[in-house]
Amino acid sequence: MSLHSANLMMDSARQQDPARDMQLDPVLDLVLSRIRLKARCRVSWLRHLWSQEDSAGNPHAITHAEIDTLLADRDSPEAEARWLYSNSRLTDIFKEIEGVEHALADDRHSRLSRLYRIFAIENEDADLLQACLALRIDPSLARIFAYLQDHNRLPYVTRDLIRRLFGYGRNSTWHSESPLHVWNLVHATDMAPGEPVLYSIDPLIYNWVMGNSSLDSLLVGKAAICEPLPALQTWPVKDAVALIGRHVNDGSGGRVRLVISGPKRCGRHTLAAIVAAEFGMPLLAIDSDRIAAGRWENIYIRAQRQAFLDRTALCWSGNVMAKEPWNAHVAPFPIQFLVLETGETIPRQPFFIDHRLEIPDLGLDERRQLWQRYVPQSAAWNTENFERLVSQHRVTVGEIAAAAARQIQTVTGAESFVRESARHRLGDLAQLLACPFRWEDLILPNRIGEILKDFLYEARERAAFWEQDRVRRLFPQGRGLMALFTGPPGTGKTLAAQVIAAELGLDLFRIALSAVVSKYVGETSKNLERILSRAQRLDIVLLFDEADALFGKRTEIRDAHDRFANTDTNYLLQALEDYQGIAILSTNKKSNIDEGFIRRIRYVAEFPRPDEEQRFDLWQHMIREMAGNGVLTPNGEINGPLRGQIEKIAKIIEMTGAQIKYAVLAALFKARRDKSSLSMGNLLHGIDRELMKEGRVLTQREKERLQPNDS
Repeated sequence: MSLHSANLMMDSARQQDPARDMQLDPVLDLVLSRIRLKARCRVSWLRHLWSQEDSAGNPHAITHAEIDTLLADRDSPEAEARWLYSNSRLTDIFKEIEGVEHALADDRHSRLSRLYRIFAIENEDADLLQACLALRIDPSLARIFAYLQDHNRLPYVTRDLIRRLFGYGRNSTWHSESPLHVWNLVHATDMAPGEPVLYSIDPLIYNWVMGNSSLDSLLVGKAAICEPLPALQTWPVKDAVALIGRHVNDGSGGRVRLVISGPKRCGRHTLAAIVAAEFGMPLLAIDSDRIAAGRWENIYIRAQRQAFLDRTALCWSGNVMAKEPWNAHVAPFPIQFLVLETGETIPRQPFFIDHRLEIPDLGLDERRQLWQRYVPQSAAWNTENFERLVSQHRVTVGEIAAAAARQIQTVTGAESFVRESARHRLGDLAQLLACPFRWEDLILPNRIGEILKDFLYEARERAAFWEQDRVRRLFPQGRGLMALFTGPPGTGKTLAAQVIAAELGLDLFRIALSAVVSKYVGETSKNLERILSRAQRLDIVLLFDEADALFGKRTEIRDAHDRFANTDTNYLLQALEDYQGIAILSTNKKSNIDEGFIRRIRYVAEFPRPDEEQRFDLWQHMIREMAGNGVLTPNGEINGPLRGQIEKIAKIIEMTGAQIKYAVLAALFKARRDKSSLSMGNLLHGIDRELMKEGRVLTQREKERLQPNDS
């Protein structure tokens, strides 16, 4: 019987009986027919044996005749084969089996035939698979299988059943290199002690052969189809298609892993889906971090199997995929993608040729257009604030889409959203500093103020400036914006950094030196690399406090430790030169900073201790802000007597801005405790508290000069 004849018979049956629309695929009908015909042959032989024993076999007792049959090996595969082929009554059955097997061999279009070709299934493996498939299609075969094995506790497929049913004699029909085993197409389940192993078809394979494509149950929650949305103009779609096509379409059987790197939410999965669609494939994205410990190999095989069955390209992400071995015993699907963050790497694997593509940052025009496309209400936002959002925040297309999904209505809300989404990415490597300060809080010499204004202006304009190709050509490195703030403690270095971040509308992160500096050679540079690689794509300001601990002078080489320490310093200098973000370094000891590093920094501001005029302004500013109306005149000035006392303090007592702030704080609490207004006595109390930290107190001479009658 040919497959064409089987199809014609099915069509005729449907015309006679509409219920036959529920009939199986003709090929699966042929599989059932083959198993039943083979079973009929086996049944004939068993009944012949049992007739000689005068017993049809008793599952509850062992008879003398049964023992004699076993000892004489009357039920040998050879004896069965001779008897079957010499029995003229089975001739028609053999012809029918031959016709069914020819029809199955001619099949090139069914899912079962595709399964054979995909996984190289043939001979014994095909017979075992067919028996398991037939039992799943028609559970009534379970009783037949138990009968064929002369045991009512064996209503399933066993190795011995397959041997006898298909005439393999005593040869094995299952081995570790079988594609059924390697690809988990058939499962072998241990039963009770003394009972043979149960073989069953994998549920996904059964459903697929039956025409029902679905996601493997082990991949549920770990994988999902990714849709190919419209590509952005700057995405390297053509390059990606060319790289893959070079290996896949040349007939060499090459397998490609295209590594797509970039920040989170930049469209890496979408780009992979677009490229896969160019080859007529959907994309199955798998998050390896969702795979439980010890399950990687099984999940990996299931994913490759799913890709072959549904002709689906795979896209892997997460940290687990880089740590676990990729099984070299299964030939992987030819087109796969890896999603990594910028700077991340992954070990090479057998079978694969790796290519890498980087998703470029969105330009100013692209960011502006995407905000307007995803958030139409942005057209009504204040132009200046909108342009600040566009220029200061290098958002990704995914972040803009996420903001739109949150139904953000205002430019302030949009700015808050993109800042909030980036805050967690540095983890415990840095501390987020609050930036509630304004430019008016900075009381500094004019020359320092001008340096800070220049720095601030460049920070605002740098995005547009560095988009010019002619300028970028001249600065392949060194496009970051860095400043070094030096000076004694309390002179406003950290405050200046906080004001700059606030003016830019960016978050300020202080690097925790304990998370960076290590006593072990090479570890400090690795820790800094982790920070800079994560911060590279974030719109933040980095603050390195105590920078001399990181960027100290190189020393004369006296031993191996000095040589490695200098290598560490050289690496740190290069790493910061390559960093393209905004960073501020602060130190109390400029003389300890390596000169080579200082030469690389364009903004160096030395914060001096405040002079008399600046101290007076600081005292006024702190008292006005903290004491409030209790010491202010109706026009907002500090009342006359207190103002005069402050003038004396500023003239006589040298203090930094930080000391003045804390002295005012202590004075205010002293006044509240005494239930009095702020007075010279309270201020002297606060000054004494601050000076004690330096190991000194107000001298008698200073106290006398601060008395009200002092001229």
